[in-house]
Amino acid sequence: MPNHPTVEVRLVVFVRVNVGEPSLAMGPAPPDGETVARVVSNEVQSNLQSVPYVQSVTIVTTKEEGMTVRFVANTSSNPPGKLADAELHFSDGPLAGMKLIGFAVWERKNGGRNVTFPARQYSVNGERRSFALLRPLVDPGAQDGIRDAILEAFRDHEEQMDKT
Repeated sequence: MPNHPTVEVRLVVFVRVNVGEPSLAMGPAPPDGETVARVVSNEVQSNLQSVPYVQSVTIVTTKEEGMTVRFVANTSSNPPGKLADAELHFSDGPLAGMKLIGFAVWERKNGGRNVTFPARQYSVNGERRSFALLRPLVDPGAQDGIRDAILEAFRDHEEQMDKT
């Protein structure tokens, strides 16, 4: 068989589900959103994996309603320690249809992971400084929620990649 180049295709798919559909019945109680999302995600993934020309399928979601975290792997080793760029894709609310870019997932020297936030660099008297584009209103701990969501989604992404 000839060795052909591969192409990565990224899709954002919004699926509206009829939770009253008998084939989705999950017992006496109606399914919750997380269960429905998992069932639909598994169905999409298994259907795509059955297509002969599809080499791998990765579906990345977070538990944050209305937001999906997408990753672009750092295929070069430059800069050292950078694992991936991350984007937040919004599907609900006033940001629906928008994405927030500029996040990055890094490997720490001690083996942990860190997320950097979007920032703009500028110079003052020749000194390089950074201006954070996404900042907490008051509590600096407010960034922890989004950082944790990105790290959790990246762990899920790595698990999916390990399975393929």
